[in-house]
Amino acid sequence: MTISPLPNCFYSRPAKVVARDLIGCLLIKRQSNQRLLWGVIVETEAYSQEEEACHGYKSRNSKNETLFGEPGRLYVYLTYGIYHCVNIVTDKDDWASGVLLRAIAIPNENERIASGPGLLANRFGLNRSNDNCPISIENGIWLSQNPSATNMHEIIQTTRIGISKGKDLPWRWYLKTSRSVSKRSKGDRTPPRHLAWTPTPHKAP
Repeated sequence: MTISPLPNCFYSRPAKVVARDLIGCLLIKRQSNQRLLWGVIVETEAYSQEEEACHGYKSRNSKNETLFGEPGRLYVYLTYGIYHCVNIVTDKDDWASGVLLRAIAIPNENERIASGPGLLANRFGLNRSNDNCPISIENGIWLSQNPSATNMHEIIQTTRIGISKGKDLPWRWYLKTSRSVSKRSKGDRTPPRHLAWTPTPHKAP
């Protein structure tokens, strides 16, 4: 499997386009022992300056500055004073736009170990110190296409969760056949293990 990073032009598009296209891609991190920790992105949410739920909707300040910056960087913030949330900055400079990584499936690990923004950040060891970090191999964290993504099935588009504003926008996407999704839309049942999609261990980058 290739470990080539996604090109910068991938991120220079509206958040809702990038969010959909990130489903099935790999998040890869080089750990302190030089081994690679990786997983498949199975759930994302898009946020953009024109809508109320975006951190940059009302103003630009020291806390959300990264979100207004160059696409292809990490925007990491703390929510409820406890949980870190990892976002990918998208679109263009001077426009707050990003994609929240909500869930990742990691091979050979518990299917729920990264099924939520806080769990994901914790498993990959990402926190505020990674805020504004360019996504690149040189910086030890990057995203790559997943050749086996063609074996994935239906992607669900639905409304975002855990927010009080902009709740009606259908800006969340997730892989229907994954058991690692943080929360399924109403009426969508978790697939049984024998029918669920899982990342293949021998396909490691």
